[in-house]
Amino acid sequence: MHEPAPALDPTASETPPEELMIAVEQLVRYVRRRATAGGLSTAASSTLGRLGREGPQRLTTLARSEGVSQPNMTQLVTRMERAELVRRVADPEDGRVVLVEATESGLDLFRRRNAERAEALRQLVERLSEPEQHAVKAALPALARVIRDQQPPD
Repeated sequence: MHEPAPALDPTASETPPEELMIAVEQLVRYVRRRATAGGLSTAASSTLGRLGREGPQRLTTLARSEGVSQPNMTQLVTRMERAELVRRVADPEDGRVVLVEATESGLDLFRRRNAERAEALRQLVERLSEPEQHAVKAALPALARVIRDQQPPD
């Protein structure tokens, strides 16, 4: 049995990074578990999410971005193709290159799963005190911006 993590004090000047890491991991797990539409695996959900947010990508780029081998990504994309969530298309800039793109069905599922996650997060934030809600609403977009800013261009 795991001991619950101590509550984070939004007014504390120094919250140990370990506590922040635990809180982020718990938040991500909680929100992911609430997205049940389509019954996707974590890898399929993440890949579909990336395609939904970023558009068509090369298989090699998807594999690298998702931190999996190219053969594993090929197998995943093949399974997702069979489920009609993605398709392979020729790159309009270089017909020799194949891109993976989400289908309308895949985009619909991506939007439904996003809505489920957003609702789960909304319900969590709603349970916080007003100062905690303001802190979360300021901190999460700021962290996302820092993450985006540090990403190397593809």
